[in-house]
Amino acid sequence: MSDRCRMPDILNTREGSERKVGVEIELSGLGYEQLVSLCSRLLGGKSSQVARYVSEVETDLGAFTIELDSDPIKDLDLQDSRLPESVRELGGHAMSVIDAAAEKIVPLEIITPPLPFSALERIETLCDELHNEGALGSREAIYYAFGLQLNPELPDLEPATLLRYLRCFAALYEWLKSRHQLDISRKLTTYIEPWSSAYIDLLIAEDYAPDMPQLMKDYLHYNPTRNKALDLLPLFAHIDSDLLGQYVEDSRIKSRPTLHYRLPDCDVDNPRWHFSTVWNDWVMLEQIVANAPDLAELTEAFRNSRKLSLRNLTHSWIDTTHQWLSDRNYV
Repeated sequence: MSDRCRMPDILNTREGSERKVGVEIELSGLGYEQLVSLCSRLLGGKSSQVARYVSEVETDLGAFTIELDSDPIKDLDLQDSRLPESVRELGGHAMSVIDAAAEKIVPLEIITPPLPFSALERIETLCDELHNEGALGSREAIYYAFGLQLNPELPDLEPATLLRYLRCFAALYEWLKSRHQLDISRKLTTYIEPWSSAYIDLLIAEDYAPDMPQLMKDYLHYNPTRNKALDLLPLFAHIDSDLLGQYVEDSRIKSRPTLHYRLPDCDVDNPRWHFSTVWNDWVMLEQIVANAPDLAELTEAFRNSRKLSLRNLTHSWIDTTHQWLSDRNYV
């Protein structure tokens, strides 16, 4: 079988190393211990417990983390010797009840190490095998809001490069959402909100050419939160943590030279869904970013779509986007 995960033209960083991407997969339908065992087998690694509901699987690609995505439950210890004996006696029974409930309503999460782009076929296979083993995604229940998040490393950290990614994502947001944000539970959450409309107008203005400090200040003025479909706070923590701290203080922000793409659902129980479907649409964005004339054309069309006109009242931007992509052989 040929590789299903496509590669962008810009595969290396400016320093010459292959670009990497971290992947976060949220799911249910499997017990915690079952998932740890499965990942160990499927990834060819050895697992070790790091904390309650947190394990690592050491592989040739690095350490994969498997955890229950709920900090209060992970940290709960009713057998703590500092507690009264009567409480500790009940602790074992209480934790059994908490465990059973948690594994039904709180997502389990697989967090990969930074992976070379060329290694992503391993994640494609992993997701397919998890489907075969009975893993469930967002569509299974109304209270599930499971995502598949990508943390792609940028080719370089120049403001002009970042600006191209931001403009392209702003133009493609509605189209990407229509393809990868399918479940009502995630649509009702605040995890994957679009950027401020006023910020988008600033971002796509023809004369907007900020240096990095100004780009950061503008973004953070309008979007001082992690809860965006494309979250820039980990990147800004890497570039200038002091400047970021003037707008946002959040211990969950991890410094890394990557974007944080939070939009897609994890639809792992759907036989027509594959990791590569999400990844390949991101690669399409990469290809547009690398093609200056196409990006300029798409940005101009998006800019015009936000103006009041009869055409914009009668034509969907999603449909217009799809036609544009199709005409230029991106889809």
